[in-house]
Amino acid sequence: MSGNLAGRTHRLLKQASIGCALLVFISPTNSAAQWYQQQRDIMGTRISAELWHEDGTLANECAERVFAEMRRIDALMSSYKADSELSRINQRAATEAVEISDEMSALIKKSLYYSKLSNGVFDITYASIGHRYDYRKGLRPSEDTVEQFLPSVDYRHIELKDKRIRFRHGSVRIDLGGIAKGYAVDRAVAIVKQCGIGTAMISAGGDSRIIGDRRGRAWLIGIKHPRAEESIALRIPLSDSAISTSGDYERFFIDDGERVHHIINPATGRSAIASWSATVIGPDTMATDALSTTIFIMGAARGLDLIESLDGFDAIIIDARGKVHYSSGFADPGGEG
Repeated sequence: MSGNLAGRTHRLLKQASIGCALLVFISPTNSAAQWYQQQRDIMGTRISAELWHEDGTLANECAERVFAEMRRIDALMSSYKADSELSRINQRAATEAVEISDEMSALIKKSLYYSKLSNGVFDITYASIGHRYDYRKGLRPSEDTVEQFLPSVDYRHIELKDKRIRFRHGSVRIDLGGIAKGYAVDRAVAIVKQCGIGTAMISAGGDSRIIGDRRGRAWLIGIKHPRAEESIALRIPLSDSAISTSGDYERFFIDDGERVHHIINPATGRSAIASWSATVIGPDTMATDALSTTIFIMGAARGLDLIESLDGFDAIIIDARGKVHYSSGFADPGGEG
């Protein structure tokens, strides 16, 4: 089902099942416990830990453990840090098999799973061309450069065996930006549960996971309007779920009237054009992170077909015309069509 974006602004879905961590609206409750919130800038985004507990010292110590884990993962998987394990792979794997950690091996295997599931729409080798974009300087590769390096964008160039990785093409680079933040959020949630905290929300940019609910009620989550700064397209109740949104409004520049953003279509080597944003809800954030990227590139028809084929997932896609499309797990808000 679908509806016009303007007609859906500031409306609630009738079914409490999805959201994107942009704005959270919290009202006070009567309890000895209270919310403890801390934020840090890690992994190139704002990390937020909101924890509900009676013991403020424990909550704050737990939040610091969350941030320490985020920093550890960033040091391992960042493509911007020359000494990260990911950078070491990119420096050497085109010429020799590189031994990698169990953690890196597991995440790359999961990335390859989503590549196969999506027939290559999700592809961490997009970085073979993606690293040639400079969003701060407003630069993108020429058509000749894209044509030259597009053959290196293919997940089947990755050979992973016995915790050793090798690239079968000399120009291949990989980037885990479409899955690593979701993985980091899941790791953070595991830490929060180890702390004995049963109600919380952990967010890393567009990837969030809620533990429990908002003290008996759902969290009210706002999905950002892709074309109206500081505006909300939808407000949605959500509890005990993982959510991720991919959008063309976070890292972009305008070149000759065209929006050039960071979500690269592996088939073209250019910014994907089918969607403005895509939001996915599911049981874990690593999955919703990868799937939101995937269906953003696919567009509404193919993207929702994929979501419908998976158990435990739902999605909302705002297409390139501003029309909102819902998976079958949602009730249409009604009203304007």
